[in-house]
Amino acid sequence: MPTDSDLRRDVEAELESDPSIDASEIGVAVSDGVATLTGRVRSYWEKWSVERIVERVAGVRGVANDLEVHLGTERTDTDIAKAAADALEWSISVPRNQVTAKVEDGWITLKGEVSYEYQRRAAERAVRSLTGVKGVTNLIRIKPRVQPRDVKERIESSFERQAILDAKRISVQVSGGEVTLRGRVRSWSERHEAEKAAWRAPGVWKVNNYIAVEEAA
Repeated sequence: MPTDSDLRRDVEAELESDPSIDASEIGVAVSDGVATLTGRVRSYWEKWSVERIVERVAGVRGVANDLEVHLGTERTDTDIAKAAADALEWSISVPRNQVTAKVEDGWITLKGEVSYEYQRRAAERAVRSLTGVKGVTNLIRIKPRVQPRDVKERIESSFERQAILDAKRISVQVSGGEVTLRGRVRSWSERHEAEKAAWRAPGVWKVNNYIAVEEAA
């Protein structure tokens, strides 16, 4: 089992090896397998990316992202709101006129209703990398157009088809269109894949992900 010191070195090495981000002003502390990130980055997209990079390190059981976004160039909220509206309109995965973006002090809040989780994620992805954005709050609701049918069987079958998932270690409970996942997995990426598989089942409007990431042996 890696020590916290080992994990910290692994996280730092992974950040330094990724050319998409600047790790020079990022501090890393690890306690009981949970990595805490401090310092500053140049954009909200970079802050989001750093968290994804850390999650893929074996042995990391959680991430506390305390990075601050310090923009090189400030933009007015009006400019960001216009750019966000355009980005949402141009995205082929976001239903037209169903999602709105409110901007306050560089922070975007998304609201509206869509039929699928992938549309909700696509809306956030469309605005995440805009210049001047300091953060994104996604309040978009899922309102399925189809009634949930055989949700549990569909999700469990999806788990079994994916090589990255150990379906026997994940339990699925379903109440209407609400899904609850429990169990233990080997990594954060496996946890994310399980949640995405649950969202893909038709009629699902909520996923409670209580899957724990176990300590690496």
